Amino acid sequence: MKLKKGIWKDSEFGDIVQNINVHDKDPLSNEVDRFISLDHIDSGNLKLTRWGDLNSESTTFTKVFKSSDTLFGKRRSYLKKVALADFDGICSGDILVFRSKNGFPSDLIPFIVASDRFIDYAVSTSAGSLSPRTKWKDLAKFQIKLPPKDEQEKILSLFLTLEKQIGQTEAQEGNLRKLCKKLIDSYIDKYEFGELLHNKPLKEYFWKDCVDKIMRRIDPVEEGIERIVAGENLEAEDFKVRTWGTVGVDFLGPAFHVMFEPGDILYGSRRTYLRKVALADFKGVCANTTFVVKAKQHLLLQDFLKHIMLSERFTKYSIAKSKGSTNPYINWKDLDDFTFKLPDIETQKAMVEILDKCIALAEEARTQKETLKKLKHKLLDEILG
Repeated sequence: MKLKKGIWKDSEFGDIVQNINVHDKDPLSNEVDRFISLDHIDSGNLKLTRWGDLNSESTTFTKVFKSSDTLFGKRRSYLKKVALADFDGICSGDILVFRSKNGFPSDLIPFIVASDRFIDYAVSTSAGSLSPRTKWKDLAKFQIKLPPKDEQEKILSLFLTLEKQIGQTEAQEGNLRKLCKKLIDSYIDKYEFGELLHNKPLKEYFWKDCVDKIMRRIDPVEEGIERIVAGENLEAEDFKVRTWGTVGVDFLGPAFHVMFEPGDILYGSRRTYLRKVALADFKGVCANTTFVVKAKQHLLLQDFLKHIMLSERFTKYSIAKSKGSTNPYINWKDLDDFTFKLPDIETQKAMVEILDKCIALAEEARTQKETLKKLKHKLLDEILG
């Protein structure tokens, strides 16, 4: 796509966008029943996929947004929480609502806001140490070169095509993970798994009979451990540990004294409804609130156990055994009486091969999605930077 950037006009962000600061204390009376918090906006995803329901949840939010407005998290703006609304709703006061003006395409605004240059500017204008916030009066001064109308449409078409491809790969990844979960749920609930279990004998076990909690208490500095895995580093329904802290750089609290090794399963014991189950592929240290789990291999394969721990029935069992209201947790002994049936080891291997193939294909889709996102941000910076 050839662009005539020499004729683009120097402008400010406030020339194409107005900040909407309208409030509604009774949105249901105006047939608005959805609300958005910062937690509902996923970093790097311009589409809103989650929201709160005013018919069943209460909130103190009153700020109004309309379909086609761009929502931007002004608190900790480095998190890149940007979304294009496709419905009317209300949102948190920590979200700025941008609406296009002077005929500028609404759909192009979130791409500008998500660009690295805009985010860097927002971060540089933020104030506060624990939870820095930027302000509209500063963002309105962000310098941008505006292309003529015909080139705006070309640029928008390119970005919308990329966004569509990203959405398709994301859906592919999600469908593969759902298929994997459907297979394991069918097994745990009905002990069905296609033809693999036909006429195969199954034996029932208690959790305590075939699973151990591993407690390797260490001093991570003395042991030369480099990586710290906290609860926030474990993603929901994702077996891979993708982020971690560094010993000697990041804060290491006294609870972080449990060593894990490659092949260990890490399970978040707090708010187990989040389904944080990961298979470690490196050595590290975690807190004692993260269980390090190992199957008794003569009865149960470790790779099969990780799938069982993501099953609906196991999750419901752990939720039912949880204590506390604000931050519910389970003790290891609470899982002792969870029961499930197992086939022989060879059959487990065949089942794991199918389940892990689904996950491998999902990872391929995820990699493709991340590649497309990087391309999008590169083009954003080249075209709009």
